Amino acid sequence: MDFAWLVFVFPALGALINLFAGARLGERGIHAVASGAVVLSFLVSAGMFFGLSGLDEHHRSVTVHLWDWITVGSFRAPAAMLIDPLSVTMALVVTGVGALIHIYAGGYMHGEQNFQRFFVYLNFFILAMLVLVLSDNFVGMFVGWEGVGLASYLLIGFYFDRYDDSYGHYADAGKKAFLVNRIGDFGLMVAVFLIWTGVGSVVFEEVFAGAGALSTGAALAVCLLLLLAATGKSAQLPLFVWLPDAMAGPTPVSALIHAATMVTAGIYMIARTHVLWGLAPLAGDAAAWVGSITALLAASIALTQVDLKKILAYSTISQLGFMMLGVGVGAYAFAIFHLVTHAFFKALLFLAAGNVMHGLPGGELDIRKMGNLRAKMPTTHKLFLIGAAALAGLPLLSGFFSKDGILLHASNHNILLYLIGLFTALLTAFYSFRAVFMAFWGEARDEHIHEHAHESPAMMTAPLWVLAVLAVVGGALNLPFLLTMEHYLEAAVGKPAFHAAVSLEIVLLAVSAVIAVAGAVLAYGRYLQGAKDADGAPRGAGWAAGITGVFRPLEQAAANKWYVDEVYAALIVNPLLGLAGWFDRVVDEGVVDGAVSLVGQVSLAMGGALRRVHNGLVPTYALSLFVGVAALLLFLVFGS
Repeated sequence: MDFAWLVFVFPALGALINLFAGARLGERGIHAVASGAVVLSFLVSAGMFFGLSGLDEHHRSVTVHLWDWITVGSFRAPAAMLIDPLSVTMALVVTGVGALIHIYAGGYMHGEQNFQRFFVYLNFFILAMLVLVLSDNFVGMFVGWEGVGLASYLLIGFYFDRYDDSYGHYADAGKKAFLVNRIGDFGLMVAVFLIWTGVGSVVFEEVFAGAGALSTGAALAVCLLLLLAATGKSAQLPLFVWLPDAMAGPTPVSALIHAATMVTAGIYMIARTHVLWGLAPLAGDAAAWVGSITALLAASIALTQVDLKKILAYSTISQLGFMMLGVGVGAYAFAIFHLVTHAFFKALLFLAAGNVMHGLPGGELDIRKMGNLRAKMPTTHKLFLIGAAALAGLPLLSGFFSKDGILLHASNHNILLYLIGLFTALLTAFYSFRAVFMAFWGEARDEHIHEHAHESPAMMTAPLWVLAVLAVVGGALNLPFLLTMEHYLEAAVGKPAFHAAVSLEIVLLAVSAVIAVAGAVLAYGRYLQGAKDADGAPRGAGWAAGITGVFRPLEQAAANKWYVDEVYAALIVNPLLGLAGWFDRVVDEGVVDGAVSLVGQVSLAMGGALRRVHNGLVPTYALSLFVGVAALLLFLVFGS
């Protein structure tokens, strides 16, 4: 643990070296420095994991004090690392998945004009995320929280000078993410203020030890504010609108920030503060309902999207909803388990989508123009299929085990939450295989695109095979009696309040398996069986079209994202723009500019009057002198 601080040093050095010397290093040098820095951080994280594993399982928590950072009166916020199972798990995900994405990005960004700037931003993001998950106090966590927000803004708006009909102005996507996240950040700041006021500390261990000093109302207020923060960062209803637009950034950004790491910061924060949530069960119920509704809403939107990256974006929001449901019902370990498995298969899916974008003319992402890509991109097809199967929760794959653990705890908490989660799991399997079948199977629907499609180079496929293996075997991280992540995390997130009977677990596992397979079969029947329309679009087998046709009346609303953006525009954005316009016209131009103009006009008038006196004629000056002396004499005589 003595060298744990190096986990921050390597990405910081990588960013600085590339910032100041990248122009001389060239593409290969920049890529080697940036990727090597994250690989070294991963090795340090692995060292922390093995060092922690050697400790007694009930005392697996080490605080590494770096220096005294802020000390003002009784307020103390040290620069220190909290190394425990939760923070180490997060650090391994951030640096492990991050290293693979860095390696992939070298091939994806090859030839980009701002190659150097991209990898500086990417290393900076890794640094900020590590600060967030490894700090031992709320202030340090907030610094990392804001750091990843800044990095996200820079990376989403990387192509700030571009525009297309799908994403609009790419710079606006970055601003949208930044502004929406500020709403959540406000909640985190106020929550920290209340914690300091009620407990007198911002250090995690001291806060949790003294949490009993908080009244029930104060604990509820703190947790609801933390929920607001998590709603922004982890893209939950109603603040999820920034994440789909964030797909305007390069695909490695989508994989790293908006699938595997940054968006899970809110889930990590709630798991970290589980002691406070134990004092406010109403806040936990609110989080569970927010998560379940978000999961269902986002899954329904994903069903109707035709942009491959946007399908995955709404899938990310839906899976984050499952994680929020998990922490809401107290299944913190299973929520983190799903966070880890999701990082594997969603990063795999995004990078495979990047391969598709890289291999098609013009970076095409519309699945309606694809079809039979497996003939031209066999490796990418296999990789995407593995990721989709894990996302769908097919039996024995990673997503199956982690998602089922959350649903198991939801069934004990509230049966309606379980049913919503189960129906969402069906939709997940359906839209996952819809993307597979429309993009890679069937017949080519655009001959020009199909003719020019090609496979990506080894630099862009080799890292994906590592993620594919993890997506397949990741469920083994929490197999009973073997590698039990749930038990490993107990030292950091506590023991679960609910232990299901083995018979109930088996029944619910079987139900989840049937649901996942049913979703995949329904997608097969809808998109690969039956006749084709005139434009080549699949009409679907009768039975599948009949089932999906039940929801046809809702299709338009779902395709338009349930008009959430339009509601925001009508109720918030447009009124604020109107108010800003009024201030511009009335206050700025009328009052501020008017006051400045008035001062100028008065000065001009006074200058004009004085100019008549100062005309350069000696008699005028003599008369002025005479009048002045006379006035002075009159004052001296009569003034006393």
